[in-house]
Amino acid sequence: MIIKRLGFCFCFFILSYFKAQTEKDGLVNWLSIKEAQQKNKEIQKPFIIDIYTDWCGWCKHMMKTTYSNAGIANYINSNFYPVKFDAETKDTIEYNGKIYKPTSKEPKTPHELAIKFLGTSLSYPSTMFVTNNFEYNLLSQGFIEDKKIEPLLIFMVENAWRNSIFDEFNKHFNQTFIDTNYIKTPIKIYSVPELEKIQKKKPKKVLVNINANFCNTGRVMTQTTFVDTLIASYINKYFYLVNLNAASDDTIIFKNEKYFKVITNNFPLHSLALKFSNNKLSLPTLCLLDENLITIDALNFYQSPERIKPILAYIGSNSYKTKTFNDFMQEYTKPKNNSTKK
Repeated sequence: MIIKRLGFCFCFFILSYFKAQTEKDGLVNWLSIKEAQQKNKEIQKPFIIDIYTDWCGWCKHMMKTTYSNAGIANYINSNFYPVKFDAETKDTIEYNGKIYKPTSKEPKTPHELAIKFLGTSLSYPSTMFVTNNFEYNLLSQGFIEDKKIEPLLIFMVENAWRNSIFDEFNKHFNQTFIDTNYIKTPIKIYSVPELEKIQKKKPKKVLVNINANFCNTGRVMTQTTFVDTLIASYINKYFYLVNLNAASDDTIIFKNEKYFKVITNNFPLHSLALKFSNNKLSLPTLCLLDENLITIDALNFYQSPERIKPILAYIGSNSYKTKTFNDFMQEYTKPKNNSTKK
């Protein structure tokens, strides 16, 4: 009887300890800054840095909710090096080759690294997203619920930050997955075999949208960028739009040659996607082809309506044949003079 009671007490202790740890750390496998940087030297991933203090109630609430969401935690554990950083620690920390120290021995005083991350806005929790090469930082301050952190995570992991500001991406992300009732313009989408037939009758330039089902930013592009009212009208007039699944199992004949799935860098990709992108494929990639179906350029990663509008004008107007994109943009962004001479 004593053994059974001890066994029960031991199990209860383990469960209580596990619950306490979950409430403290959530389901995320947190690392120290030093551990994360060491791991990043071997396999590169972006960092997510939870900046907290021991006395911060919302910091603890975020651990109990957002970071205890199994889906969110699994995504973070798979795609990031997650770091918990006590903004008032008394430790000396090396970060990106520089040394940061406590500003005081007194309690509740910010660490030099906290000041680097947050500046004068020392509010907690704060979440810093950092690319694997420390090239780009994105700071979000305050409590983040699970639905709000999703676009932040995808923005970093799928490299949308390369071509877009977060607020812009976040708007289109919400239009894709949450607020789907917004004004759209229908656009005709062709397959590769359909493209070759119609191109013979009425040649146009071509946009090949290379995507895959697992690519979230590609889905955002498909459901917002191409159906944006101004963008769709321009595409319908000057381009044909083709969707190509980079993970397709289909054999596709293009210009009398067969293309199919191949293994590239240990990853299965369709060889036609590699051809269209001139072997510069990432997901998503938007390839711009001329009337002879020859690739003019391949735009890697997420493209917002705001970013792609002048690019389409540059290609659609044939300006790319006579001037650089920088020269074109100087004219494109120049204020129009609507005044008339008397």
